[in-house]
Amino acid sequence: MEAVTVVAHPLVQHKLTLMRDKKRSTKGFRQLLNEIGMLLAYEVTRDLPLELVETETPLTTMMAPTIAGKKLVFAPILRAGVGMLDGMLSLVPSARVAHIGLYRDPETLTAVEYYFKAPSDVAERLVVVIDPMLATANSAVAAIDRLKDRGARDIRFVCLLAAPEGIQRLTSAHPDVRIWTAAIDTHLNDHGYIVPGLGDAGDRMYGTR
Repeated sequence: MEAVTVVAHPLVQHKLTLMRDKKRSTKGFRQLLNEIGMLLAYEVTRDLPLELVETETPLTTMMAPTIAGKKLVFAPILRAGVGMLDGMLSLVPSARVAHIGLYRDPETLTAVEYYFKAPSDVAERLVVVIDPMLATANSAVAAIDRLKDRGARDIRFVCLLAAPEGIQRLTSAHPDVRIWTAAIDTHLNDHGYIVPGLGDAGDRMYGTR
């Protein structure tokens, strides 16, 4: 099975191009990130297991498919991952949510944890980790390390943009975690930003610097 899935749907690609535009407003960027989050959630949940249950329609009784097992968990990496969460929850409103607070040390680029809260039975659920940018992958690796410490074993990672360096780091650290992304850009610059990229997703989403 492929370690990385690039979601080439025309709507995803169109919205991503709009987000790359440096003149896009904070409101517009946030709205587009929310919309892409929903579209990416559709792709990452494409192979969820189904089971048949008895259902009574207005005309008859039938055996109809429904998602099997416990409800999945969306795990956004704060703060930028939250920008994709509402779109995903609009598609899967019954999902549980874990929050993983990490920031990137500006000198070392390493991930520093400041908050972690997850469902107590996260080990029994599919966990979808969310972060718009897979750059150095330091935050992604740290988040998945933390989830695995809590027993999670069925983990997927969803991002808007990925750099080859980030993909290599994440797949090396966690070869069992598949990645979904809208695009793989060319490289990281000296400051750990994806090029051509779209800048800092958190800053553009919240209007900060």
